[in-house]
Amino acid sequence: MKKERGILFVLSGPSGVGKGTVNRSLRKQWDGLEFSISVTTRKPREGEEDGVDYFFKSRDEFEKMIEQNELLEHAEYVGNYYGTPLQYVEKTLADGKDVLLEIEVQGALQVRKLVPEGVFIFLAPPSLDELRNRIVGRGTETEELIDNRMKVAKEELEMMDHYDYVVENDEIQAACDRIKAISIAEHCKKDRIKQQYLRILEVK
Repeated sequence: MKKERGILFVLSGPSGVGKGTVNRSLRKQWDGLEFSISVTTRKPREGEEDGVDYFFKSRDEFEKMIEQNELLEHAEYVGNYYGTPLQYVEKTLADGKDVLLEIEVQGALQVRKLVPEGVFIFLAPPSLDELRNRIVGRGTETEELIDNRMKVAKEELEMMDHYDYVVENDEIQAACDRIKAISIAEHCKKDRIKQQYLRILEVK
């Protein structure tokens, strides 16, 4: 029987909502899911490793990847580039494995146009006050940058309509459980399963 193509899950949301934290937690507890590592020009935060959390590149290196069409999507956010390596994602999906992308909202909207059959999950904060507290708690941004991130976050929250699901990140494990439930539901969708059974029922 022909191998089924994997499902592309796209997780995004405002800066500071906890995308990276939820992604790292999912990696530890979700067997069988491949995690695409994004490329970025921002500096590593404490505890982040090159090739594990991100591929950290210079602006020149990143722009060369854009020129050579090596990215599924890319966006510039608060002065830094972010992008998704194309070859890895395409090969993994073709091999029948699911892939989770953790990307910024701008990038997710690009992917939506290129891969409309993907499953798009918006990670939302419990409130804007809590979102600001999380950004401040990082201790890595100036007050001006925090204000800038909050302005962008409000704009991104208005883009929720472009997503299939919204998961509130009120508690990390609860958010992970909701995302895993979405995966189970997607694999049980009639349109995905129907094609398998139509092939089984074909008269040889």
